[in-house]
Amino acid sequence: MKKILIVSTVSRQFYLFEQGNIEVLNSLGYEVHTAANFSDANERLDVLNIKRHHFDIERNPFTLKNIKAYKQLKGLMKSENFDAVHCHSPMGGVLARLAAESIGISPVIYTAHGFHFYKGAPIINWLLYYPIEKVLSRYTDVLITINKEDYKSAQRFKAKNVIYIPGIGIESNRYSNIFVDKKNKLKELGITSDAYVILSVGELNENKNHEVIIKALSNIRYKNFIYLICGQGDRADYLMNLANSLGISNKVKLLGFRNDVIDLYKVADIFAFPSYREGLSVSLMEAMSAGLPVVCSSVRGNTDLIQDGQGGFLNKPTDIEGFGNSLDKLINNTEMRILMGEKNLQEIEKYDSNVVKEKMKMVYENKRIM
Repeated sequence: MKKILIVSTVSRQFYLFEQGNIEVLNSLGYEVHTAANFSDANERLDVLNIKRHHFDIERNPFTLKNIKAYKQLKGLMKSENFDAVHCHSPMGGVLARLAAESIGISPVIYTAHGFHFYKGAPIINWLLYYPIEKVLSRYTDVLITINKEDYKSAQRFKAKNVIYIPGIGIESNRYSNIFVDKKNKLKELGITSDAYVILSVGELNENKNHEVIIKALSNIRYKNFIYLICGQGDRADYLMNLANSLGISNKVKLLGFRNDVIDLYKVADIFAFPSYREGLSVSLMEAMSAGLPVVCSSVRGNTDLIQDGQGGFLNKPTDIEGFGNSLDKLINNTEMRILMGEKNLQEIEKYDSNVVKEKMKMVYENKRIM
C-alpha cells in the first residue's frame, strides 16, 4: 500500500479542511498519515481514517522551536518511507518541502490557502513571505492555489505545476433539504419575527473586521434589525463596547461558538462578511449555499465568489458608508434580496465538494502518486 503524508501546523486543519482530500486518497488505496502539532487535537479527529504523528511545529516563523520541528519531520519521513507529501499552512509548507527535498521524496504537493502577500498586504509580508514562497516553489511538484489572485501570483514561481482549485469544496445542496422553523428559531434567540437578521460568521479578531458592520449599522435609516455574530475571540468586549457607544448595543448579539450555524443561515436575511484578508472563505460559501444575499469586502477570495451588484455588494474593508448603503439597499428591497440569493445558489455550484474532489483525484492520479 502506498503512503502519503499530509503536513500542517495544527491538527484542526485535517478535520476542518482535509476531509475531502482524505476521502479521495482512501478511495485511491492510500494509507494516509498526518503530521502536525496535535496539542489542539479533539474528538473530531477520531472519525478520520488517518495515522497521526505529532511534531513540535509552531506558527511563528521566527521561533527556534521550528528547527527541532524540522528535524522531527525529517526523521518521520525517513522512517516511514512515504511515497508523497501534501503540505498546508505557511510553516507546514516550509518545513515539509525542505525535509522532503533533503531526503528525495517526490511528488510534493503544496496547497496555499491564501498567500500572506496579496494586494494591499503590509510591505513586511511581501518582504518576508514572497521570497520564501518563490524559493520553495522549486521544491514543489504541484502548487495548488484556491483563488484567482494567488493563482496569478504563483505563475511567477518555479513550481513544476501550478493549479487553481476552488477551495475545499462545499455541499452546495446541503441546505435545500433542511427545514428550520424560522419563527421558533427567532423566538429562541430573543428576536422578534419582523426584524431583519444580519449574520456574520467568523472569529472575533481584527482581520474579520466585524466593527465596520457595527459602525455601518449605526448609521442606516431602518432600525428594525438584529446583527448576529457567530464566533469566538479576544475582541468580544471591544465589539460590545463599540455597539454601546453607538447606541445599538440592543441590536448586536455575540453568539459565540455555535453548533446550529446552519439554522442561523436559514433564518438570516443578509450575510455580512467584511474581512481584511481571505483565501476562499467557507463561511461565505455556506451563506451562498443557503441562498443569502451578501455584503462583503472587496478582497481576494471574496471577489472570486461575489460579483458586485449580482450576488451581493462589495466594499473596501474600511468603507463604513459603503457597507451602510449596501445594507440599507438590501433591507429595503425584498426583491433584490431574493434575486441575489438565487444568483448565489447558482454560482456556488461551481464550488461543490464533488467538483473539488474530482479535481483533487486528478491531481493525485496525474502525479502518479497512486
